[in-house]
Amino acid sequence: MSTVAKELPTTGSPTLQVRRPGRGTKGTALLVGPPIAFLALILALWYLVSALLGRLSFLLPAPHRIFTEGFFDARVAGDIGNAIVQTLLVSLAGLAVAIVIGVVWAVAMSQARAIERTLYPYAVILQCIPILALVPLIGFWFGQEFFARMIVSVLIALFPMVSNTLFGLQGVERSQRELFKLQGASRWTVLTKLQLPAALPAMFAGMRISAGLAVVGAIVGDFFFRRGTPGIGSLISNYTARLQGPQLFAAILAAALLGVAIFALFGWLTKAAVGKWYEPATN
Repeated sequence: MSTVAKELPTTGSPTLQVRRPGRGTKGTALLVGPPIAFLALILALWYLVSALLGRLSFLLPAPHRIFTEGFFDARVAGDIGNAIVQTLLVSLAGLAVAIVIGVVWAVAMSQARAIERTLYPYAVILQCIPILALVPLIGFWFGQEFFARMIVSVLIALFPMVSNTLFGLQGVERSQRELFKLQGASRWTVLTKLQLPAALPAMFAGMRISAGLAVVGAIVGDFFFRRGTPGIGSLISNYTARLQGPQLFAAILAAALLGVAIFALFGWLTKAAVGKWYEPATN
C-alpha cells in the first residue's frame, strides 16, 4: 500500500492524456494515402484504355494531353479562362438571386401554416420540372444572353435555399418560442432575434448546395443560349462538335474546379459566420 501511495501524485487531480488520431506521420499517411492510391489506380486504367483505343483515343485522351494540349496551350487556356470568368459571373448572380428569393419564400412560409400549404407545393413542382423543358420558354421570353442564363441558374439553385431555410426556421425549440411569448415579443422580434439566428447553420448549408447547383445552371444555360460572351458550357459544346478530346476534358475539369472552389468558399463562410458558436453533434 505504501508503494502505491508513493506512486500516486500528492497534489492536484490526476490528468488523462488522450492521443488524438490522425496526428504525426502515420496519421497523415493514413489520411492522404488511400485517396492518392485510388487516384493512381484511376490514372493507370485511364492510360490503359486510352492506349487500347488507338486512333479513337480522342474519345478518352491520355491524362497528360489534357494539360499539354489544353491548359498549357496559350490559346486554349485563354478561351477557358475567359469562359470560366463569364460562367462565374452568371453563377454568382444566379446564386445571389436564389438566396434572396429562397430566404424570403421560406420566411413567408414559416409565419403561418396556411402560407406554407399554399406556397410549398409550388417549390416542389419547380424542383421537379425538367429544366430543359423550360429553357425554350426562357429564351423566348428573356432572350439568349446573360439574363436568360442567370434565370436558369436561379431555377436550379432555388429549392435547396427554400427547403433548408424553412427547416432551420421551423427547427427552433418550442421552449424558446414559449419564452419569447411569455415576454410579449412581437412576431418580428421572434423572427429576427430567435428564428433567423437559429436557422443560420441550415441556411449556410443550403447556400453550399445552391452554390454548386448555380454553377450547373450557368453551364446548362450556356449550352442553349449562345449570344453574348460564351461561358464554359458553350466552350464544352464547341469542343464536342469539333471532336477535340483534350480541350474538352480540360474545359470539363475547369468547370469542376470552379464548382469545388465556390463550394469551398461557402464552406469557409459557414465556419466564419457560425463556426464560433455552433458546433454540430459528433459521435
